[in-house]
Amino acid sequence: MKKTTKTTSFSTEPLGLDAIAIKQSLANRLTFSVGKDPRTATDRDWFNALSYTVRDRLIERWMETMRSYYQEDSKRVYYFSLEFLIGRVLINSLNNVGFYDECVKSLEEFGLDIEDLRELEPDAALGNGGLGRLAACFLDSMASIGIPGYGCGIRYEYGMFHQRIEDGRQVEHPDNWLRYGNSWEFPRPEVLFPVSFYGHVVDYKDSKGNTLHHWEDAEEVMAMAYDTPVPGYRNGTVNNMRLWSAKASRDFNLKYFNEGNYIKAVEDKNDSENLSKVLYPDDSTEMGRELRLKQQYFFVSASLQDIIFRFHKHHNSFDTLPDKVAIQLNDTHPSIAVPELMRLLLDTYHLGWNKAWSITQRTFSYTNHTLMPEALETWPLSMFGTILPRHLQIIYEINHRFLKDVMHQHPGDCDLLRRMSIIDETGEKKVRMAHLAFVGSHKVNGVARIHTELMKTTIFVDFHRFFPDRIINMTNGVTPRLWLQQANPLLSKVINSHIGDKWVTDLTQLKKLIPLADNAKCRKQFREVKHANKVRLASLIKQHMDIEVNPHSLFDVQIKRIHEYKRQLLNILHIITRYNRIRHNPDSDMVPRTIIFGGKAAPGYALAKLIIKLINDVADIINNDPAVRGLLKVVFIPNYDVSTALDIIPAADLSEQISTAGTEASGTSNMKLALNGALTIGTMDGANVEICEEVGKDNIFIFGLNTEEVAERYNQGYQPWDYYHGNHELKAVLDMISNGFFSPEEPSRFRPIMDNLTTHGDHYLLLADYDAYISCQQNVDVLYRDTDEWSRKTIINIANMGKFSSDRTIQQYASEIWGIKTAGPQKG
Repeated sequence: MKKTTKTTSFSTEPLGLDAIAIKQSLANRLTFSVGKDPRTATDRDWFNALSYTVRDRLIERWMETMRSYYQEDSKRVYYFSLEFLIGRVLINSLNNVGFYDECVKSLEEFGLDIEDLRELEPDAALGNGGLGRLAACFLDSMASIGIPGYGCGIRYEYGMFHQRIEDGRQVEHPDNWLRYGNSWEFPRPEVLFPVSFYGHVVDYKDSKGNTLHHWEDAEEVMAMAYDTPVPGYRNGTVNNMRLWSAKASRDFNLKYFNEGNYIKAVEDKNDSENLSKVLYPDDSTEMGRELRLKQQYFFVSASLQDIIFRFHKHHNSFDTLPDKVAIQLNDTHPSIAVPELMRLLLDTYHLGWNKAWSITQRTFSYTNHTLMPEALETWPLSMFGTILPRHLQIIYEINHRFLKDVMHQHPGDCDLLRRMSIIDETGEKKVRMAHLAFVGSHKVNGVARIHTELMKTTIFVDFHRFFPDRIINMTNGVTPRLWLQQANPLLSKVINSHIGDKWVTDLTQLKKLIPLADNAKCRKQFREVKHANKVRLASLIKQHMDIEVNPHSLFDVQIKRIHEYKRQLLNILHIITRYNRIRHNPDSDMVPRTIIFGGKAAPGYALAKLIIKLINDVADIINNDPAVRGLLKVVFIPNYDVSTALDIIPAADLSEQISTAGTEASGTSNMKLALNGALTIGTMDGANVEICEEVGKDNIFIFGLNTEEVAERYNQGYQPWDYYHGNHELKAVLDMISNGFFSPEEPSRFRPIMDNLTTHGDHYLLLADYDAYISCQQNVDVLYRDTDEWSRKTIINIANMGKFSSDRTIQQYASEIWGIKTAGPQKG
């Protein structure tokens, strides 16, 4: 039954988007919100005034959007994610609402440059890598195609870390992104929910003799909401990202305070509020692991309480919850939501188990982002049961009922029960969060076609046999508003001049560029844009790193989290091979290259941090060797984030997507780089497979073992030493790394890398793919010399990237998982 709510409607005069209205708003905001006079205002004061001016115009559309969702009783999507890497909000909001040019004119009348002001906005430090960038793209697309979508996560006070490179090593510093406040967010002190930990569970009987459960003596933390508007592209829709901040249930202990023990007085408050202090606490310690589990439950519990509160405003019965609410679990981090919703339905609202379980399964869906078993999250039972005792009970009951169903279909197959159990019984008992998410969801999706097929045959092979219709594919995408229109205004202008600007909301329109590939004048246009972007990046590298790079060289880019499976090491092997060829052939006319890295290593990931040190030590030798004659430069750009990506991607000529086949779920940097006119060199892994299909195999550089061949090498007993002894160039490169050529002051520094690639088995098959990779890089050189042919292929790549819009991905989620019809374009 639907509730009715009496509302009072009121309207305000809409704020103008013309330059005169914006100029007046800027002056008012500077005076009445920032409290400054134009004569004494700093650039930061003006940035804040501009942010408030833009925010005012978002609020109008935001409120109207929220009203419409209530009036239409729309089904809402809640995207649960530990990360949302939204980057800087200012320019994105100006573009999406549609008054960027007017703002520029207004600022100029005050003698201000919007480019100077935008640099004052920090990246919102709400994520680490691809997971967070994808979530941000999805929020943008949901708003842009009119889906009632909410992002739900944590408002971290500090990001994972601000990466600096000191003596070639990654050094982590606090990322205090909220130092100057955040003018885009709205604190909601009235939106406050309790979240409990520890304690114990008491069973009791109701009047009908049913056993009920009560969670007692728990420690309580309050979750307070902060809202950030997410504007769609010029359609009047503004959705919401709601992030939760931990607040103590009591501010301080007055008894200790009066005794003069001020530290003890605020101890509980500080402990409580640590929950939302920092993204991804170091989980190499017991305390760090506990904090990470508590973080996950914290935002999930608050979000579910909030969802139910909103649902109950208009509905009396939970029967319709799956018809009005869809919750997408972005990876396993929020999978504790399954037992939490069950707890609320069972213990708070006293539904029966079967009804509660049916509602839960029909509400949740789960996105898997990894094929590596070691990356699938698990929690020790002892820890889990201590922190969340009621949830462990519920998980045991879910598992008991699930395995009973499995046993009925496969009687006597005890090994199958062991493999499919939510509880891992081998060694220390653990909760398998991926199994929990799979069993508790009605749909489970991969993020690229090859990834989805491998899910069915590897990590979830048993589940796929048992639930043959549950796994589906949703190939990732990126938002063209941020990753082309905003990232590359020069290229966008050229595209608009040829085919108009409808591609911004329908990326398949880029197909109209295909004929331009055979037009010499157009090829020159695209080439000039790329060169201008390279000149800009070269200037930034000189300004921030004091390294001279040649914008006429081939810009070879690998930007992603530093991890063994992403194989930055394979890239380094090529760099050193190239360096040796230049040294051994002084008269070589090799194609000049600038090889650019960006990415962070997890603080506790020692080998990844050693790889960063190796990159920088190799760069130091190569960049200062006069024998290189400018033919090779290596640059590691520190603190890779969204803003840095927006600088690098438009300038890239070559996109390195070289993970071991079968290890990368999808990737999105491959999409962003190709969309901006970089050619891809990569393995048949993740979304590379589909990019190859779209652009054509003649317009991409594919090398190396495929997934079947990788499995075959493992099964046959892979011997990396055979490759070491069988290839003299490879042997020379590895010897230089291990014998101290790049670290003469500490010759054994990189011995762990050598051991990893040889004695320890080269798990990611770098040596097996080395020869094919080097040969493929030679093909890159040959093509780059033919500037016209290279330009033709870049245009073909851009023109065929329409599939990889996150708008398409979200439309697919809406129709195949969430059961939502999109509203279509609206007038802004």
